[in-house]
Amino acid sequence: MRSQSSKWFLASAVICALGASAGLAQVTVQVEPSTEDWKGWMNVAELDGTPLWGSPWGIPDLSATFDDPNNELTLGAAPMGDPHAYWYQGGDPNDPNSFPGGPGVPGNKLMEANLFREFIGGAMPGGQLMTFEGEVLANTFTAEHEAYLFIKDFPGDWSSPVETKIPLVPGPFSFSANLVDEPGRHVQYGFQVIGPNVWPDDVGLFGNAVIATIPEPASMLLVLAAGLIVRRR
Repeated sequence: MRSQSSKWFLASAVICALGASAGLAQVTVQVEPSTEDWKGWMNVAELDGTPLWGSPWGIPDLSATFDDPNNELTLGAAPMGDPHAYWYQGGDPNDPNSFPGGPGVPGNKLMEANLFREFIGGAMPGGQLMTFEGEVLANTFTAEHEAYLFIKDFPGDWSSPVETKIPLVPGPFSFSANLVDEPGRHVQYGFQVIGPNVWPDDVGLFGNAVIATIPEPASMLLVLAAGLIVRRR
């Protein structure tokens, strides 16, 4: 069985070959369901934007939920269940016994939650136009949080990415980035929610964003087959 990256590489190669015959080199990606190897990364900063650290996070920890039967992805504010003053205002971050966190307490850190798919080490060939397409069904985030679509193009050492992003606005979207023509680069595309951490029970108070996912290929075949049966009848 081929890995996801190899399957996508083959698909990309086919698309690029078709584009090349027309004088273009391009690839289009869409919003896949939860089975398509999504990953999470959280960048944490002070509320004034001073960077602190970043690390891989589980998709549920980002407040990202896939509803595959309904072909939807919902993004919310990043929850934090640790009540320590490092995470919540109203206490002393230097006191190990200071736990002000709880329902309604403002968060003490700025969270940049990234949900993405990636192509490592040149699996997505450079020197082409990459287009990310899909549909935002709703965006009800309050003013405290911002949501974006992004394409990030990293060099081989993961330093200083070339980032293209746009605000997540309800309706169909299609935006593109020119990938750097350099071997061994890493490419990511996905979604980003930026704002203060919130108490887990308060996530719904800060709104969310809902994005349509496309059915898996097998599901699409079933839909097409059902359509043919109906037409024959």
